Amino acid sequence: MPTTTGEYIDFWVENSVHPSEQYGTPGASQSVDELVGRLIEGAKTQNISREALEKEVGDLKQYIARKLATANRMEQDRRK
Repeated sequence: MPTTTGEYIDFWVENSVHPSEQYGTPGASQSVDELVGRLIEGAKTQNISREALEKEVGDLKQYIARKLATANRMEQDRRK
């Protein structure tokens, strides 16, 4: 299990931020607010505060939005 704030964030993004629905199959949430809430709740279980998350990556909404956009762009590129 991740031991630092950065490792936790990397682990969480890898397992929680996924491309939008493709080919009629259910996709992961595309709500940045929902994903940020999940990140914060999960971090609490690791004794990581919101402040520690923000110190690591800056604004959480902007960070998750960038990660989500990247996941969607990679999926679109993959299907070309």
